[in-house]
This record gives sequence, structure tokens and C-alpha cells, in this order.
Amino acid sequence: MNLTVIGTGYVGLVSGSCFAEMGNTVTCIDVDTTKIDNLKKGIIPIYEPGLEAMVLRNVTNKTLHFSTNLKAHLKKCDIAFIAVGTPMGQDGSADLQYVLQVAKEIGRHMQQDLIIVDKSTVPVGTADKVTATIQKELENRNLALNFSVVSNPEFLKEGDALADFMKPDRVVIGSNNEMASEKMRTLYAPFFRSSMDRFITMDVRSAEMTKYVANAMLATKISFMNEIANICELVGADVNKVRIGIGSDSRIGYSFIYPGSGYGGSCFPKDVKALQKTAEANGYTAKLIGAVEAVNNAQKFIIANKVIQRFGEDLTGKTFAVWGLAFKPETDDMREAPSIYTIQELTKRGAKIQAYDPKAMDEAQHFYLKDVKDIVYCDSKYKTLANADAMILLTEWKEFRSPDFEELKVQLKQPIIFDGRNQYNHGLLTTKGFEYYQIGKK
Repeated sequence: MNLTVIGTGYVGLVSGSCFAEMGNTVTCIDVDTTKIDNLKKGIIPIYEPGLEAMVLRNVTNKTLHFSTNLKAHLKKCDIAFIAVGTPMGQDGSADLQYVLQVAKEIGRHMQQDLIIVDKSTVPVGTADKVTATIQKELENRNLALNFSVVSNPEFLKEGDALADFMKPDRVVIGSNNEMASEKMRTLYAPFFRSSMDRFITMDVRSAEMTKYVANAMLATKISFMNEIANICELVGADVNKVRIGIGSDSRIGYSFIYPGSGYGGSCFPKDVKALQKTAEANGYTAKLIGAVEAVNNAQKFIIANKVIQRFGEDLTGKTFAVWGLAFKPETDDMREAPSIYTIQELTKRGAKIQAYDPKAMDEAQHFYLKDVKDIVYCDSKYKTLANADAMILLTEWKEFRSPDFEELKVQLKQPIIFDGRNQYNHGLLTTKGFEYYQIGKK
């Protein structure tokens, strides 16, 4: 098929590359000329394992193209995907201005019947707004073209997005048009080699809702476990053992019940808030969803609070080694990352930070922590330790899992570790002479 993907952010670039990998001819469109020029040169704007190689391979094979000219590519397009950002508005609801601007451009330039797919994460009712926007532009042009707006939410995990797309748990299609549903089934058939039972069709509004509910459910598990961890500390229980005890129940499972310093990233914070606002807009107070957000907001400060409790409110003259800045491993994404809150809380009390992350240091230095003066970025994890009063682990990168603890003892002023991901064995570190602070264990 001939596909146009509008938006070259995380969802658009991954989706376009994976569709091209299956032999479709894909053009990714963006209004940012610099980004498009860089993509044509093989410069990828985000870090995602395997993405750069896939992009370069499909550009070489001429199945993947990049352009700023939407009008030209709509002429020969079978399906157009809207994959632009839906940032959180000031009131917490999803901001649809970019989605609706793309819909307007499609209405202005489409010249034949077309399937338009909402790939962006959008609230219930967005497909209706996109349909109305396109229809208005067609009427302004005195054109009567058949088009169908389909909801196809993405379920990609940052750090494992290519595998998620190429071997999906499920593909959800929301459509009120049977022909459009069948076209989407044909497009996705190569991704389901054995059977199509994971290709799920439903009405548009249910598909739009499915994305938000999935993320809210996973966020709920995280906040629930973090709240249990906080109770465990108070009563003298070990949340690591509690996790094993409940995770062995097949009805619960081990996924998303690891305690930590809060969830971040592009999806969970924004989508939980948007679902809450959707409920409010329809006269319902989503108490549980509100609690999920409240617990997570508090959890982002838990490591900073532990450091302050240990060293005092005045941290002047103290230096802390920070391992990990991204909100999770295998990505450079720092949106709503716990590291931001931890570092800000410590530095405003006079602390100095020596930080290392395998991929996210440019993001931190030039955007998320650009206003933090007392931070030095190091080119290895061990260089952060020099004359530091303690080490703080905030992202569970693989290279942090088995460090040389003897080296830590030599480099640190005091053998103290604050672990925001419960990566290490408490008994082992205690035996080695460390003060070791976890989440959910005294």
C-alpha cells in the first residue's frame, strides 16, 4: 500500500518505519524542515533501539521517504495516518490543535477517496471532530469525496517499540465503516503470521477509550504498588518480598508491580490526566484515577525526601552522584522523569549533582534541566562518584545492574546508596558495609 504518516515524532517515525519494513511505500510528513532534512541524511531525532538501522535500511530500499509536502503525497495515498502530538493542555485535557490542523490540511488537499487514521492518542469523540473538520474543508472546495476516519491507537513501549509494532499483542481498529476495517485488516495482516485473532475491531469511540483505559490500568498498578511500598516502610515489611508473594498469583502477575520513584514518560502522566478530564467533562468524578495521579506525584519526591532525611534540609557542600536521567531504560525520553524532581529538590537546598545517563544527558542539559546550575554531566557512571557523599540510582539501565561495589566504596566519601528502583540486594550491600536505602524497606 501507499501510506502517508503525518508527524515524525515517536509514534509517527516508528509506525512509518515498521510499515515500510513490511514492504509498503511510506512517506513521513512533517512541517519541521530541519527534522525532515536530518531524516533524509539518516539523523534520527529520538533514541529507540533498532530504529536508526530500520530507517536507514528502508530509505536505501526506497520504501521509506520523508517530505514536508503533504499535498503532493495525498494524491497517491491509500491511507493517511495522523501521528502528531496531543500535549496536555493547561487544564489537563488533551490538546487537539495539531490533530485538527492536520485534518484541515487533509480536507484542503485530498483529491480522491481516502482512509484517515487517528494514530495519535486522542480522547473519545476526536474522530467525530476530525470528520467534521475534513467535511467542512471539502464543502468549501465543493467536493464530494468519500472518506472514513478510523481510530488505531498505538500500544508501544518506549525502549521496545519496534518489537511491539512488528509482533503486536493486539491491533485495535475502531471504525464504523466495514470497507475501511477490511483495508486496515489487509494492512496489518503481515504482522500476524499465524492468525488474526489479535486484530480487534470495534466502534470508533470504544477504540479511542481503549488506549486511555490501558494506560490508566497500568499506571494504577504502579501507583498501587508504590503506595504499598510506603506502607511497608512504616510497618517494617519488605515490599520486595511482598511483590513476590502477590505476583505469584496468576490473577495479579509480576508486570508493573515493581516499586519505584514514580512513573513518567510521554503517556501515563498525560493519559491518566486526560481520562480524568474526560470523566469530569461528562459529569463524573473519577476518584480512583485521581488517586493514581496523586500517589504518583508524591512518589516522584520520595528519593529526594530520603536524601534530605539522611543529610538534613541544608545540603550546602554536599555532592551526589546520580545514575540515570531518563524516565526508563532504553530511551532518551525525560518527560516527567523522577530524576527531574529529585535533582531540583536537592540542588535548591544547595547540593551539587554529578550525573550520568547512557542516552538522556543531551535532553537533560539542553531542555529538562537546563536551568539547573549545580550539575555536572559525566561520561561514565564511575566518574560521577568522585568525592560524592552518596550515589542515587534513578533509572534501571542494564549497565547499572552489576557495578563494582568496591569501586563505589573507594570513590564515595561515604558508602551510601539511595536506590529509586530497588535494583540491588539489601543483604549483600549491608554485608559490604553500605548504607543502602530502598523504596518499601526500612
